[in-house]
Amino acid sequence: MTDQPTTVRPDRRAELAAGLARVRTRIADACAAAGRDRAEVTMIAVTKTYPAGDVLALAGLGVTDVGENRDQEAGPKAAEVTAAGVHVRWHFIGQLQRNKARSVVRYADVVHSVDSVRLARALDAAATTGRDRPLDALVQVSIDGDPARGGALPGSADPDRGLDPVADALAGATGLRLAGLMAVAPLGWEPERAFARLAEVAERLRQRYPQATALSAGMSGDLEQAVAHGATHVRVGSALLGMRPTLR
Repeated sequence: MTDQPTTVRPDRRAELAAGLARVRTRIADACAAAGRDRAEVTMIAVTKTYPAGDVLALAGLGVTDVGENRDQEAGPKAAEVTAAGVHVRWHFIGQLQRNKARSVVRYADVVHSVDSVRLARALDAAATTGRDRPLDALVQVSIDGDPARGGALPGSADPDRGLDPVADALAGATGLRLAGLMAVAPLGWEPERAFARLAEVAERLRQRYPQATALSAGMSGDLEQAVAHGATHVRVGSALLGMRPTLR
């Protein structure tokens, strides 16, 4: 981090403003088509690989929610944005290792990727000692039920990876608040099919935990289908910020 203020070039700010206008229009149109109130859907700007200056520019354009995938990038970026006097709501949306829990709870407002009871317990322990308020947590769902990929498994009796045990662990935690579900459409699945399946899982969860109303689904390529099936949060990266630099 530098002592110089973080800045963004005027042409980059214009690019971000144009991307933001397009994404906002898409979300509004999707809500209208689904008969939903636009206020029901929050856009999360996914800024992985992009600098803190882009976050500051987006915040200046009215963006309130920012998503990151990697703790080693997210922590310093969040600190830089805070040091600039700007406050956004940070969403950790990537796969999370238990040994990163203590770091993530220091800056994240929401963790979207809880997919095991062991991770829920690690986050709870870290949040209980490292925060002054509960951390919102979403269960990441494996829509296709493939245990080789991330996500809790709907209908599974696995005591660590089953969706119900993970949700129960979050709901019973002292330092966490069960907020809802997150999912990514599996490769090879049409988004319509994936998000319809997710909506069914979300409805069953809300029957047990009515407070778990958040549904994080949809990205740049499929946000319309996600909104049609009840997404409350869409995670938008390339459509907003452009093609990503190569991951380091």
